[in-house]
Amino acid sequence: MKRISSRAVTALIVTSTAGLALAGCASGGEEPEASAGGVQLVESGKLTVCSDIPYEPFEFIDENGDTVGFDMDIAAAIAEDLDAELEVITDSFESIQSGLSFDKCDLAISSISITEERKGNMDFSEPYMDDDLTLIAADGSGIEDLESAAGKVVGVQSGTTGEAYAQENGISPVGFENAGLQLEALKAGTVDAVLGNVSVLGYGIKDEEGFTRVADFETGEQLGIATEKGDTELMDVVNGTLQRLTDSGELDELKSTWFGDGA
Repeated sequence: MKRISSRAVTALIVTSTAGLALAGCASGGEEPEASAGGVQLVESGKLTVCSDIPYEPFEFIDENGDTVGFDMDIAAAIAEDLDAELEVITDSFESIQSGLSFDKCDLAISSISITEERKGNMDFSEPYMDDDLTLIAADGSGIEDLESAAGKVVGVQSGTTGEAYAQENGISPVGFENAGLQLEALKAGTVDAVLGNVSVLGYGIKDEEGFTRVADFETGEQLGIATEKGDTELMDVVNGTLQRLTDSGELDELKSTWFGDGA
């Protein structure tokens, strides 16, 4: 039996309700307006984005209480191209990678590595950033590589490629809900090391003493923006925005802003 997505169900309900309203009134109500490119959004006039926050510098709350970061700047550019207001919803990474986020969001942008398994739950944009894995250890932990990390307490973010890579290499990691908690555990000394993407973990210790990036792993990971499977109209807009940012040099400028020169 073909499963109808929740958004499709919602659309059917809206359509049925609109039909009943038209049948019962001499003058019917207006249909929801579609945004630029014929894209139908969860809420007309708003681009609703799901993201696992905090994951600094991709997405986090700044001192003013605003949601900011590299991903958020890209999301804002997509909303601009749709002539829509940007609304960001915090969701768990497990919900995002399983596709459950599309029950309430138009797209998910949360430093999501493109994998074949995840492609079964969502469609991905063209890659917007390369992001390999790294192992960071506390000085004096005795950890210099994956082999010496075996038997130690290694923290990962649950549901990520970092967790999978640790398990594939003989490490039984301790899972954390988000990267912020993962890094706090490292700084508090409750884990000996952390394994995850270079971008976020490298950024997290750049001004900290007592920690060393002991090993990098060229996994070929690339990050993509996710939409519900089959939403080609929205995906065309997303890829168009990424191409615009690339051609204008704005994407490189954003990388330098959030990750430093050489990103």
